[in-house]
This record gives sequence, C-alpha cells and structure tokens, in this order.
Amino acid sequence: MAITSTPVEHTASDIPTGLKPVVDAIPERCYRRSTTRGFLLLGRDVAIYGLAIWGLLSTNNILLLIPLWLLAGTVTASLFVLGHDAAHGALFDSKRVNALVARVSLLPSFHAAEVWIFGHNRVHHGHTLKQGIDFVWHPLTVDDYAQLGWFGRLRHKFEWGPLGAGAYYLREVFWNKMVRFPPPKRWRTAMRRDKLIVALFVFGSLIVLVAGYGAPGFWQWAKVVFIPFLLFCQAIGWVVHVHHIHPEIRWWPRREWNRFRGQVEGTTILNGPPGWDFFFHWIMVHVPHHVDMRIPCYRLREAARAIKSAFPEQVIEQPIRVRDYIRSVRACKLHDFETGRWLTYKAAKLVRSRQPATV
Repeated sequence: MAITSTPVEHTASDIPTGLKPVVDAIPERCYRRSTTRGFLLLGRDVAIYGLAIWGLLSTNNILLLIPLWLLAGTVTASLFVLGHDAAHGALFDSKRVNALVARVSLLPSFHAAEVWIFGHNRVHHGHTLKQGIDFVWHPLTVDDYAQLGWFGRLRHKFEWGPLGAGAYYLREVFWNKMVRFPPPKRWRTAMRRDKLIVALFVFGSLIVLVAGYGAPGFWQWAKVVFIPFLLFCQAIGWVVHVHHIHPEIRWWPRREWNRFRGQVEGTTILNGPPGWDFFFHWIMVHVPHHVDMRIPCYRLREAARAIKSAFPEQVIEQPIRVRDYIRSVRACKLHDFETGRWLTYKAAKLVRSRQPATV
C-alpha cells in the first residue's frame, strides 16, 4: 500500500499569518549573547578538529581512520553550525567578530561565507517552503518527476532515499547553489572574495601536504580535508532534510504562503540523546531559529519552550528516531502543492494515470 500523508489541518481563526505574535512570545533574555560562551564553543570545536586532523595525519590504520574520519566529519559540522550562527550575526554582538568567525568556521566545509549568507539567510530563511524559491530540499511534483529521464529518476530515488541526503546536499546545495551559482551584481565582489578564501584553504592545504610528503601528500590531503568534507555533507544533508521534510509539513504555492506557515509550521524541534548538542549546537531546535535568526544557538531551547507554549498545536516536536526518519523518507517523495499532500512513487503513478491525456 502506498504511504501518503495529509498535513495537519488548523481550523483556529486566531492563527497568525506573520511572525510578530510568535516573536512577542519569546523572552527578551533569549536574545542575550555571551562573547565568552561563543569563544568557548568555538575554541572547543577548533581544538577537537585539530586533534582529529593530527590523528589522521599520524596513521593509516583503517581501524583508527574510520573513527577519526567520523570525528573529523562531525566536528566539521560543529564548526559549520557555529559559522552558520555567526553568519546570521547571532553568535557575537560584534559584526566584525561574527564575520571573521563565519569565514574561518566555514572553511573545513568548503563554504564561502557571503555565498552562504545570500542563499541561506536571504533565500531560504526569507522564503522557507515557498514553491519555486526555497531551494533547500525543494520537492518535485508528479509532472516534474514524469519529465525526468531514466537517470534523473534513478538519482531522485537515491537522493530522496534513506542514504541519499549527502549526495543531494553535495549536488543541489553545495555544487549548484554555492559553487556554480553566478553572483548577483550587488554582492559579486564579496562573494568572489570569500570563494577565493575557500579556494586558498582547499588548494593551499593540498600544496602544503604535497610539499611536505611528496606524492603521498595527495592521500594525506584526502584523509584530512576531502573525506571529512564528504562526511560533513552526509551529516548536514540529513540535518536539513529532517528540518523541512516531514509528513506533517507541507510546501506552499506562492499565493498561499505566509511567514507563519513557512517559519513555524514549516520546520521542527527534534530532541536528540544526551550529549547530542555538544556537537550539533542546538541546530535541531529549529523552529525558534526560523522565527528569529538573531537568537544565539545556546538560547534556542528556552525560546522553543516559549513558542510551543504559545502555539502548541502548530509546533512539531519529537525525539530523533531512526524509525521516524525512515517513515518520512518513505512517505515524502513527491509533493502536490495545491493540496499539500506528500506522495510516494506508487501514489504518484496512480495520480498520473488519472490525468487526462493531452493532445
């Protein structure tokens, strides 16, 4: 039987369309930033990253490489989350410190800060789950999928399957929107500068390692730079998927979209096991982050409680469970934007078969 899901229907007449009532529910203390706490989080992640890189440079034993790669990939994601927070201007009070930390923290994940700011802050946050604009895990319609060739369908089945999040992120978000994206004239100089900084990190590290190790330096570079980057893509791809793809989350046509639907009903609060936030810095507490990007990561939990207290029926909160992810992946393949329904491939075939033939 095909698994389909219908979004939760909200009939209350007092559900807002904007975010002001939600922001008003957040205590003022949730906006207080601590420079000391920000630097402690950054220093801890940098130290762990340095230890992981040192370990990878020190061994070729596969029994040691695997856990070291997992650690390096995870802490690359940790630094990315802090860089993401700084890019929002939320980690420190100082704009200059935020800008510097964003550029440095995003280097291991190969992300140019200004390109990320444009795509993430302006497009994704400004138009979350809006059809044709938000590019992060934007679903295909039945007709979109029908127009794909055999390779496109095969790729879609893998990327929208349980193991494909990293491949999707690497191709659709990183390559298409971060690397190949043509800079708009207004931000062209800043974007090109930050792309150059990333290129110097990526290729400069390769040159240094080859100069120090000779031909084996290519392997050393792959160990300490490229493989952790690929593992980061897998981690962050999964994180972004569970933030915005869920059987109860619908994407909206432009004419029906509003900020409350996109930022409150369009994401999740996911609670991990003890120690989870040590590496992921509360990024899974995603509703308050979308409501107001100014909230520092270490205040998101308190802000989430306030938002859920004010809008208990509109907030999706649940523990992080593998079975929920598998359920979501199975149910959410294609999307009908008019009805808000997620469709499996089997259900999509039935929909397609019932459509009138065109001449």
